[in-house]
Amino acid sequence: MIASNRRRKLFSPLPVLVAFLLFSGVCPFRLSGFDDARRRTADYQNLRPQKELRRLNKIKTHLRKINKPSVKTIQTLHGEVIDCVLLHQQPAFDHPLLRGHKPPDPPERPTSGDPTGMMFVEDFQLWRNTGESCPGGTIPIRRTSEEDILRASSLQRFGRKAGRCVRRDFLSYDGHEHAVGYVTGDQYYGAKASINVWAPQVANQSEFSLSQIWVISGSFGDDLNTIEAGWQVSPELYGDNFPRFFTYWTTDAYQTTGCYNLLCSGFVQTDSRVALGAAISPTSSFNGGQFDISLLIWKDPKHGNWWLEFGPGILVGYWPSFLFTHLMDHATMVQFGGEIVNSVPSGLHTTTQMGSGQFAEEGFAKASYFRNLQVVDWDNNLTPPANLQVVADHPNCYDIQKEYNDAWGNYFYYGGPGRNVKCP
Repeated sequence: MIASNRRRKLFSPLPVLVAFLLFSGVCPFRLSGFDDARRRTADYQNLRPQKELRRLNKIKTHLRKINKPSVKTIQTLHGEVIDCVLLHQQPAFDHPLLRGHKPPDPPERPTSGDPTGMMFVEDFQLWRNTGESCPGGTIPIRRTSEEDILRASSLQRFGRKAGRCVRRDFLSYDGHEHAVGYVTGDQYYGAKASINVWAPQVANQSEFSLSQIWVISGSFGDDLNTIEAGWQVSPELYGDNFPRFFTYWTTDAYQTTGCYNLLCSGFVQTDSRVALGAAISPTSSFNGGQFDISLLIWKDPKHGNWWLEFGPGILVGYWPSFLFTHLMDHATMVQFGGEIVNSVPSGLHTTTQMGSGQFAEEGFAKASYFRNLQVVDWDNNLTPPANLQVVADHPNCYDIQKEYNDAWGNYFYYGGPGRNVKCP
């Protein structure tokens, strides 16, 4: 195009340069000749590499902070790297109140009236299929790469859910959509459920699909406290579409506190068999085999910490009570169910799937489910949740149906495909 313009008239770069600098947000400079302008343009162009270099240096510093020295490294066939890190060197102990801390003895497990005999699969993560394991006294940590951080919107937001304007019902906000069962209005000291695992399709890198338990307290404003655990597909966080076992916590409605897994100081892992953030295998298949994981979160009556059990039998670790304000005492709400992010501009809905991608009415082996829902009461007993409510904030996109039988206790089917003829 420039060559063509030169055949018609003499081309001058100065108007283009001035327009570029004005509209790019750079302060305009006084022109004192073409050579001066060219020199200043070169100075401006040098700023970007310098800024990028500073950013990369900050990322490398952060990686050194969260990727602790390992005594053994396990490489999986699909590219995941698991580091076996000495328990006392994990990121949790970077917290000032945990330095020199020794994990307490295993807590008293809640008394259970669970009628089911659940099949336990210990090797439920791909990294365990290598035949390798972490030695005693260490914990497995999924190694974070530079590419993981570069996918995030910023270094400050890496490993965190987006801050939200949370409504009283904790459902509709900032493109997040839910289909959940919940109980509220009482004092809760934990929750338990078996969660059906699928590999839903996620439309783009800025979205995710998850299924989890929420243990909640606070006013649903800036002081919202949550503890969360389940499985999720998050291309931005992990760089692929594998469902992964995860945890989360926050004390200020996801604004500045908390993180996923072990990406900040907080959650203390105690078991060497489970890697937070690592890919889950097997998963459920449509009209085929079904796979679920059982998770229990409860407050230790003796020390007050909130423990996570994968199980039965694997005490994954705990959230120290001092991390929280309202949850230092008890929870006021428990939620079970699915959540997706819809980042598609208004006018269209995302095609990101929740659960299996099928609506609840499809039932077993097609729709995703939560079964054997229970809560922990003040006396450390697991009991069926009284007055369980279910709600979907976009039922034409994702829905939920609760049911009950003697084998599964309180349970529900949930999920959906996202965009469809009723959810354009």
